[in-house]
Amino acid sequence: MLKVKTTYAPHNFTLETDRAILKFGSKEGEFFPYDLFLGSLSSCFYYTLYDVLTKSKNEVPSMEIIVTGDKRTEAPTTLEWTHMDITVFDEVDQKRFLRAVELAAKYCSIHATISKVAKMTHEVHFQ
Repeated sequence: MLKVKTTYAPHNFTLETDRAILKFGSKEGEFFPYDLFLGSLSSCFYYTLYDVLTKSKNEVPSMEIIVTGDKRTEAPTTLEWTHMDITVFDEVDQKRFLRAVELAAKYCSIHATISKVAKMTHEVHFQ
């Protein structure tokens, strides 16, 4: 069972699980809710990509994923689009890695959920 506890006290908002506590809000050092949402997409996508790569016996390279997106102006202000910019820092078989990215996009549950309301794109850069 998934469980998250959120606490709302004046000027102190926290999200808590058995593993961690995170502050959110509008002050310096805090995350906005959509920061957490895009971060959830990135981390779910990464772990799905990790699983795809390891199950296919490919190396998991160091990488950076930057997720951008924009919300609609009309209510409800769901995401209109998201874009994942993936930079790979290690040597990999590029063709295999790109195939793994496509599979991760297909099997990542958060990606699948967001894709119901938003256009989703990604781009991979090899350095």
